[in-house]
Amino acid sequence: MTHTLPVGIASTAVVAASSANLGPGFDSLGLALSLYDEIVVETTESGLQVEVEGEGAGQVPLDASHLVVRAIEAGLRATGFSAPGLIVRCRNDIPHSRGLGSSAAAVVGGLAAVNGLVTQVGSEPMTEAQLIQLSSEFEGHPDNAAAAVVGGAVVSWTEEGAGPGGQPRYSAASVRLHPDIRLFSAVPQQRSSTAETRVLLPEQVSHVDARFNVSRVALLMVALSERPDLLMAATEDVLHQPQRAAAMPASAEYLQILRRSGIAAVLSGAGPSVLGLSSQVGLPAQALEYGAANGFTVREMSVGSGVRWTSGVAARA
Repeated sequence: MTHTLPVGIASTAVVAASSANLGPGFDSLGLALSLYDEIVVETTESGLQVEVEGEGAGQVPLDASHLVVRAIEAGLRATGFSAPGLIVRCRNDIPHSRGLGSSAAAVVGGLAAVNGLVTQVGSEPMTEAQLIQLSSEFEGHPDNAAAAVVGGAVVSWTEEGAGPGGQPRYSAASVRLHPDIRLFSAVPQQRSSTAETRVLLPEQVSHVDARFNVSRVALLMVALSERPDLLMAATEDVLHQPQRAAAMPASAEYLQILRRSGIAAVLSGAGPSVLGLSSQVGLPAQALEYGAANGFTVREMSVGSGVRWTSGVAARA
């Protein structure tokens, strides 16, 4: 049975950017970053109004096909509610199509905003596990989505056929991040999409390459939580970064410059942004100079928080 939400209630969700893979952990590892989008949803008597500020303004659709709206509708169905009308305001700081989880943030934020609505009428919010499941269904894999839901570093996995209606079941567990690890993001002006770069990957890989990445993922769990001195070796990858390099040469070169400088750099998700992990303070001059000369926005970041929602229109984070 579906219930209709009353007119005039509002909620706010704040959701973090994320970086997936972290080198060898293809489609499995994720890390939330301290860059946030804010979504404000209000129920109205009828219709749909979508407003976008910041990243994506003037570029994304302002109708029911908007990803946040689609997520809100999915969240309403999951909780047994409908809304007579909606105003959806998106205030975006996460760059689009740069490998920083903007689509996962849109979905997770839309779902979380539903939690802020339904709790006002006495209904239970969706659990963390439900948010991971629903948001991963949009994405097709849980790495970015799980990081956006939970915050911090996560390892995620998929169980085929174990979910609702025989669909995949998506799950995640948190990984403690060593306090000495510093994060640096380098975001180029170039855009990319996971769909475009995924076709560059082979359907099959050799036993040798699979073994190499398995060993590096295992080592990365140790490096992230206990031994940051192992990050360089632990972030090596042969399954996806070399294959994507030709499509984003500036990012591939920047990655190598950072690694030669002692920064454990990886492509952020499918790129073209680059993420650096290090226990040292700051970046070497050569890395900063290359970034400035090639249009990268370079900044030090901290670990992002899990998605938050409140009832009403909250002050921006």
